[in-house]
Amino acid sequence: MLASDFDYPLPPEQIAQAPLPRRDEARLYLLDRQGERQHRRVHDLPELLPERALVVVNDTRVIPARLSGKKPTGGRFELLLVEPLASDDGLSHWRCLGGASKPIRPGPLQLDGAAAPACAVVAIEGSGEYLEVVFDVPPEAFLRIVERIGRVPLPPYIRREPGQPAPVDDHERYQTMFARAPGAVAAPTAGLHFTPELLSALETRGMLLATVTLHVGPGTFQPLRSDDVSQAVLHAERYEVPVATAEAIALARRQGRPVVAVGTTVVRTLETAATDERTVRAGAGSTQLFVKPGHPFRVVDAMVTNFHLPKSSLLMLVCAFAGKERVLAAYREAVAEGYRFYSYGDAMLIK
Repeated sequence: MLASDFDYPLPPEQIAQAPLPRRDEARLYLLDRQGERQHRRVHDLPELLPERALVVVNDTRVIPARLSGKKPTGGRFELLLVEPLASDDGLSHWRCLGGASKPIRPGPLQLDGAAAPACAVVAIEGSGEYLEVVFDVPPEAFLRIVERIGRVPLPPYIRREPGQPAPVDDHERYQTMFARAPGAVAAPTAGLHFTPELLSALETRGMLLATVTLHVGPGTFQPLRSDDVSQAVLHAERYEVPVATAEAIALARRQGRPVVAVGTTVVRTLETAATDERTVRAGAGSTQLFVKPGHPFRVVDAMVTNFHLPKSSLLMLVCAFAGKERVLAAYREAVAEGYRFYSYGDAMLIK
């Protein structure tokens, strides 16, 4: 299996640079695995989802994880917070991606912002891709400070010109209505389409809601290193399945309710925690599950998802769920119909 087998042409102007004014006005491509296709809107989901469905969403919260500052030499740098690391010194230790004109070396760094804590690089992992950075502040206070000094880590395909006003407030719009648990560096984008009104309409039609947490990492935007998919290894991402969600899925199985995953992050979480009884185990962990064609889905019956990058692991997950040829044909049709792609773009329902 080759990554190039999952390619499709996309005009750059169809990469959405901002969301629509109303979240649930985005277009929705309905792909029925039995053959039906429709062009609808996200606010039509209550009549399109399977009756009495259990809808599972990701409640991770995007943190303003981009931090900038100066090195002792005067050169500029940028850090991207990736995940917290365990420590016993009472300070905040984080694995970070670092960017600068010259490699960042171990030693102190000066962050921008009046409230910024002192920090230092204490270790470099492997070839230097990741840094361990210690911030001179307790972990419980660190994220509050980051909210004041950090910037939203938008995907690289969303352009914001320095000094120019953004078309939307990314701090608000690049966050789902379910966002609760801080830790992601990218939004679970299918959830960006949901509104309180849409959620109320789903509940009116007898659907139930459950949550999982998967903290989306920067690996979601990184291309596979090899065209040979068998050689690919995904970056690990932290997840948690609450006891209440595991119980809700077990009850759904007994009652014959289908399980609808809102987003590929929910699919990966549920399939990672899946049991042979088509339920899930509660608990926290880390997943590197690569869902590709041939994967036996044990929990997810339908999914809502955005349109994904060519040759990406997320597109392969969608192809695994609905069939490669069927999905790629749908993508080609969506391009021809003028759909908006990627994080701030339109959505697809597969059932």
